[in-house]
Amino acid sequence: MAEYLELHPIDPQPRLIRRAAELLRGGALIAYPTDSSYALGWHLGDSAALERVRRIRKTDRHHHFTIVCATLAEVGRFARLETWQFRMLRACLPGPYTFLLRATRETPRRLQHERKRTIGVRIPDHRVPLALLAQLGEPMMSSTLLVGEDAQPLTAGREIQQRLGHEIDAILDSGDCGTEPTTVVDLSVTPPVIVRKGKGDLGPITGRAL
Repeated sequence: MAEYLELHPIDPQPRLIRRAAELLRGGALIAYPTDSSYALGWHLGDSAALERVRRIRKTDRHHHFTIVCATLAEVGRFARLETWQFRMLRACLPGPYTFLLRATRETPRRLQHERKRTIGVRIPDHRVPLALLAQLGEPMMSSTLLVGEDAQPLTAGREIQQRLGHEIDAILDSGDCGTEPTTVVDLSVTPPVIVRKGKGDLGPITGRAL
């Protein structure tokens, strides 16, 4: 059964954050809260965890997974950023947005969209994942916590435990954070395309480039 960690949403307990980081480094697949909905998280270099996520979400190699970063400097390690793209990210992040960008050579090919060679990037506006990233000292991989054909992400820790307690390794519960996923914007094309309208004001996007 998944380890259950109850964290304060504003001031997450350092001991529990350290434990979550230790689990990730050891190959764990976790469920964690964000500013849009719960998500699955795993270590960047963990290919086994990636395959577990594919099974849970029933996705193929054309699905975009996301690199969750703490800063724009980290985004720049994995995604190619032109000036106009950087400005858009700076206007929207941290926040409930995922941006699709051309991957850099540093990005492992298994994390990229197989055909487009793009990667999703995001910086969440939520204390728990930001504290976890700070403890890790590096970004992590992520995917919205949608199970199979479910229409909405799971949003309650105990529900996640009931549905996935034997398929993931830890649940970071900081309370309900909603079922609306991020707004996804493809910045790898010109003009940019809104792939999914989710949580997040479109003003900073439509007012600048669309």
